[in-house]
Amino acid sequence: MSMFGNKSQMVDADRALAGREQQMPVSGRHTVLGSSTVPQGVPGAAAWPEGTQVLYLAFGCFWGAERIMWRQPGVIATAVGYQGGYTPNPSYEEVCSGRTGHAEVVLVAYDPAKTSAEQLLKVFWENHDPTQGMRQGNDVGTQYRSAVYYTTDEQRQAALAARDAFAKVLHDNGYGDPTTEIRAAEDAGPFYYAEDYHQQYLDKNPGGYCMHGPNGMTCPVGIVRQDQVPSQQVVLGQQG
Repeated sequence: MSMFGNKSQMVDADRALAGREQQMPVSGRHTVLGSSTVPQGVPGAAAWPEGTQVLYLAFGCFWGAERIMWRQPGVIATAVGYQGGYTPNPSYEEVCSGRTGHAEVVLVAYDPAKTSAEQLLKVFWENHDPTQGMRQGNDVGTQYRSAVYYTTDEQRQAALAARDAFAKVLHDNGYGDPTTEIRAAEDAGPFYYAEDYHQQYLDKNPGGYCMHGPNGMTCPVGIVRQDQVPSQQVVLGQQG
């Protein structure tokens, strides 16, 4: 317990921090890929090509999660931020207090002609333990929960199909059910960019903290017919 209460318990909207109107200033240029980390583009950075799609993924501390995703073929840009909660434009310290409701999220902008939501989600499932609820390893709190916030129906279908396929793998290896939250990004709310020092943190600080790595399990993809996927969005693993 901290002065803010149990950080593994989702805060109620009426108890969330007020936040602020001003956005967090960020440079907007990806230090590894050289691309813009914001949709509208910034001077000196490569703009997102027409047809770019965006997927939002939360799987523990966003430093290591972002590095995993910027290394994937077909990824145009990544950025870290906060999403899925209540507080507008929160600071890192506010998110860590457990009183904003946000998860630490990686924005993944990708070229659907070079990769797919299915392939990116395979990487997501294989690089964290999605059964831990409001934590990831030694990182404990609601901001470390596993989540997929989708922006297209293809992403939704891929997330649900991969979740169901990977659940069997988890069970076969002695794990419980996935607690991953899956919902539309529109429903999860705005993606608020984190402070600039968090962006591409492990490129700026190669020896920095990272708890991410392969979980030793393989996520099957492409084995579930789309007509087997529920048509309604599903929110999984809400913690009471």
